[in-house]
Amino acid sequence: MATPTGSHLASLRELMKSEQYKVDAFLVPTEDAHQSEYIADCDKRREWISGFTGSAGFAVVSIDKAALFTDGRYFLQASKQLDNNWTLMKQGLPGVPTWQEYLVKDLPWGSRIGLDPTLITAADARQLSNDLGAHGSQLVPIHDNLVDLAWGDARPPPPHHKVNVHPIEFSGKAHHEKLKDLQDHIKEKGAYGIVVSALDEIAWVFNLRGSDIECNPVFFSYAIITENEAILYVNPEKVTQQVQDHLGHHVTLKPYSDFFNELRQLAPVLRESKKKLITNSKTSLAVEVAVGEDNISDERSFITDAKAIKNEAELKGMRECHIRDGAALVQYFAWLEKQLKAGIQLDEVDGADRLEQFRAAQKDFVGLSFDTISSTGPNGAIIHYKPEKGECKVIDPKLIYLCDSGGQYKDGTTDVTRTLHFGEPTAYEKRCFTRVLQGHIAIDAAIFPKGTSGYLLDPFARHALWKDGLDFRHGTGHGVGSFLNVHEGPHGIGVRVAYNDTPLAAGMTVTDEPGYYEDGKFGIRIENVLVVRDAATPNNFGDRGYLGFEHVTMVPLGRKLIDVDLLSPDEKKWVNDYHAETLEKLSPLLAADQDALDWLKKETLPI
Repeated sequence: MATPTGSHLASLRELMKSEQYKVDAFLVPTEDAHQSEYIADCDKRREWISGFTGSAGFAVVSIDKAALFTDGRYFLQASKQLDNNWTLMKQGLPGVPTWQEYLVKDLPWGSRIGLDPTLITAADARQLSNDLGAHGSQLVPIHDNLVDLAWGDARPPPPHHKVNVHPIEFSGKAHHEKLKDLQDHIKEKGAYGIVVSALDEIAWVFNLRGSDIECNPVFFSYAIITENEAILYVNPEKVTQQVQDHLGHHVTLKPYSDFFNELRQLAPVLRESKKKLITNSKTSLAVEVAVGEDNISDERSFITDAKAIKNEAELKGMRECHIRDGAALVQYFAWLEKQLKAGIQLDEVDGADRLEQFRAAQKDFVGLSFDTISSTGPNGAIIHYKPEKGECKVIDPKLIYLCDSGGQYKDGTTDVTRTLHFGEPTAYEKRCFTRVLQGHIAIDAAIFPKGTSGYLLDPFARHALWKDGLDFRHGTGHGVGSFLNVHEGPHGIGVRVAYNDTPLAAGMTVTDEPGYYEDGKFGIRIENVLVVRDAATPNNFGDRGYLGFEHVTMVPLGRKLIDVDLLSPDEKKWVNDYHAETLEKLSPLLAADQDALDWLKKETLPI
């Protein structure tokens, strides 16, 4: 259902036209000042101005037009949520410009285009300025975010939740050791220091976790790390005595609001020392403006690369939390099937809420890792669907049910999708599901030389679908944090060229989640979390070494939707082996729940 946005747009445009700002367009990205994928309520500016609630999108508001740009995961959702004040720009389709191209081609020559400099990366701002300059237009940084001003007192306040220590038993490496690695890197580069603005990077380096952003255990902060000092900028009310004791003499604490002032004060120091601050591709334009473009060196993030390789303590936690998470999912699916067979009416939110209750009963559960996608029939085709009470559908046992969900546990983060049918699927539905399953198996079973990227592996997931002229419009896999963000880089499996920049390496986690979707009918996705591991091969051509995957997700696949005749002998063996492993690992956790144990046994019978 579309949200009326006329009054919001009118308030914003009044500010745009004012003498103080005088801009012809204003840019409203999804991200916050830390380039976070998921954001706190106070930063949901794009949602407030457009009514679109998806996690990816970019709004451009001019004096007489409003355009919302998003990708194929959100076409259906956006078309339902945008009112007639907005034009939906379906990125990736032929003839549809990117938002950058739109600014150059669709806005008049000489336009002044305003934006909050904390919400765009310095690299993107430079490219955009060059493109606009060639068109006689100008990018205008506005430190007073105009959407915030239009939002006024109704804008939620920033969160002030306490920060927590992430203990060494889960982190596997002390924060002072991570700081030493960073400081060694600074010395090696001959730099003054490193600016850290990504919230998950800060949480990882300092072995701290928070709850400022729903589903993401991070806290609002910045950090500047030099050869001899580590400064963490965080609001004092968030810091407990336990956190102070944990950080010890290795870290200086300063208020969050001091960060940009101290950057400005650093500018002359950097000029005199002839050394630079290291930033990365996610550093905001505001950081560059504060310290000076000549005083920074933009590099690939050392922290992101280090964080992606999980140590043995983190891998142990990932394996163990996925078993507990799998037990919760089996309890949920067994409960749901029993309710539906008894004729009890449940909607998609009822299902999502019950699943959260099962997860919450598990050891070391902290919260969800993202909003549960509990979707029946046609809603499954909305790739990042979020059911809302009063608007969602009743779960129909005669239709495909897709459930994509995850949990945050003290020892790891989970993300799992299963597609089930509680009635009798059609032959076509089974064929589509099995093609997706074959793609899932192809990734899981892949053996590949070191140096191979997820970009190169992506066709493995699509090959079986392509045989039937089918495909899907999202990536095949993303990295997963260790009790951190459920989406983590820099690696992934997909068609984004950027994935080719990062070879998969032992210790990385990555999801395996091919799918297929028919608008207005159903959605299918099968998702496990995998760990990249060294693979033993009979030979070692070129002395490169080889890698493979270990799956840590343990949940039955949905036997009823498998068309066994489509599977090869090796694929049948994979399914049976996976189900045998799942039965073995989950059974001890379900001994007290006979319904769940019976469901598990039924769903893991050999095919």
